[in-house]
Amino acid sequence: MKRILCVLMAAMLMLAGLSFAAADEAPVNVVLYLWGGEGNANQDILAELNKVLIEKINCTLEVRYIDWGDIATKYPMIFISDEFDMSFVQAQGDVPFSTLANQGSIIEITDEMLAEVPTLRDAISATNWDGCRVNGKIYAVPCLYSEFTPYGFAYRTSYLEKYGLEKVTSWETMEAYLEAVKAEDFPPINGNSSDANVLFRMFTDSTADLVYAPGISQDQVYLTASPAEPTKLSSLVYSDEFVDFCKKMQDWNNRGFFAMDALAASTSAKDNTHHGVSAGYLAHMPDWTGSYGTVNTDLPGEYVDWWAPAVDNGKIVNKAGADNAAAISTTSKHPIETLKVIEQLMCDETCYRLFQYGIYGRQYEIENGMAVTPASYDDAVDGGGFCGWNFRNDAFNLPYESEDPVRYTLIEEWKKTCIESPYVGFNLDTDAIKSELAAISDVNAQYGVPLLLGKVEDVDAKVAEYREMLTMAGIDTVIAEVEAQLTAFFATK
Repeated sequence: MKRILCVLMAAMLMLAGLSFAAADEAPVNVVLYLWGGEGNANQDILAELNKVLIEKINCTLEVRYIDWGDIATKYPMIFISDEFDMSFVQAQGDVPFSTLANQGSIIEITDEMLAEVPTLRDAISATNWDGCRVNGKIYAVPCLYSEFTPYGFAYRTSYLEKYGLEKVTSWETMEAYLEAVKAEDFPPINGNSSDANVLFRMFTDSTADLVYAPGISQDQVYLTASPAEPTKLSSLVYSDEFVDFCKKMQDWNNRGFFAMDALAASTSAKDNTHHGVSAGYLAHMPDWTGSYGTVNTDLPGEYVDWWAPAVDNGKIVNKAGADNAAAISTTSKHPIETLKVIEQLMCDETCYRLFQYGIYGRQYEIENGMAVTPASYDDAVDGGGFCGWNFRNDAFNLPYESEDPVRYTLIEEWKKTCIESPYVGFNLDTDAIKSELAAISDVNAQYGVPLLLGKVEDVDAKVAEYREMLTMAGIDTVIAEVEAQLTAFFATK
């Protein structure tokens, strides 16, 4: 009997020792790459967040940053030469996560891994999980935020009364507005070359039924297709409508609607609007509504309204969660812990508020259901935050006082009327067309941008040259490859 008691006591002491050892185990540090710079108070915010993460899952989070100007060069390189745990990824863009998956830079998220994070797994719809599949396997975690990004024209409404104008509700009323306000001491759209892409998006949204199709980045003159025939792709550059639109933009430019130095300027029309030297700017809805507070500060008494052809033409596309997602690097030594951190950032309200809004009482307070800036806030000391779009969740989202309240009215309306992209779940493998895509990008920059801003003398001649250069760059090869992949994709649905 004594021998049995001794054995039991020894076993209990061993278990107690293991328990103490587990309690003393160092937290796992998870390294996350995000776009944007580091705010003054980011380390303080992370310190508070990490206290919660240690308590809940014995992990800490370290954030590394890729400044906006370095994204094109540094972002692709981290998957080649750096060691980290996870990164912001997108379904579209210059480096879609499907490319990262096919080149072995990010890992498959298996059912066994998702079993470790049941709250996260169950919060995300099957459709959004499907949007993160490559060759049938999940490679990213999509966000849980409803987002719509139609592009349009944001304009200062004080000029409506000054010049006796109607609200901007069409290309015609937009033209009338620009014609009237050019009497001011600055160009109506006093911007730079980035405006060309927004004009192309607005032009596409004005067509009968064409929407963005995969292949060429949306930051360029991209491919389009009808949702009724999603595997039949084309470039609007080869259409008569494109020629007509470029001629309209040439007319607008000749009438002084755009800045003379738009092709070389660095300051955006949005910044110039806030500085009082532009009547409006071209932007998507979140950008427009997110500038509400800045307008109130920089232009007291002014209201900036907005019009977008996508709204009129029923082309509000539900942005898939996969467009803002998180992926786990193949260099991660702690993939399960990384997934658990993702779960906390997205599904735990305390962690969510810290990561998305900061420290309560320092970066934000809540009044009337909105996040407001505390009276004691000092940007030089308290300024901070993370571009963590890929971890957003409708359930925990707080409107900012600096946002136009109409944002959430529109989101609720568009949830009911939006259309789904026919390409949800499709992730293009660009390996076979990398050189063609690079050449097309150069051609779009050299020919497309000046045409869309009306900075050419002979539109017909320049469009003909543009088409010839796109053909030489391999746009037919790109279309054929994308159509083949789409045909195979839809055959499995």
